[in-house]
Amino acid sequence: MSLTIGNQIKAARALAELSQAELAAAASVNVNTVRAMEGRGTGVLVSGLDTILRVQRALEAAGVEFIPENGGGAGVRLRKGPE
Repeated sequence: MSLTIGNQIKAARALAELSQAELAAAASVNVNTVRAMEGRGTGVLVSGLDTILRVQRALEAAGVEFIPENGGGAGVRLRKGPE
């Protein structure tokens, strides 16, 4: 598993068109947790692994794909829909 950073969470949430409150509800975390994660910017998230995974899974369920660091930088994108 690659490291998830705050900017990835923020970008993923924007792609999924979710508010912080909507993401928090989908991930069963407090909205302040989402705010704190996004506030880390380019820093590695310091939340518990379970919390990070819940937020990441909620975003993945909304159609977002997390792109690992592979020389080009970590990122996010929307999954391609069925053709």
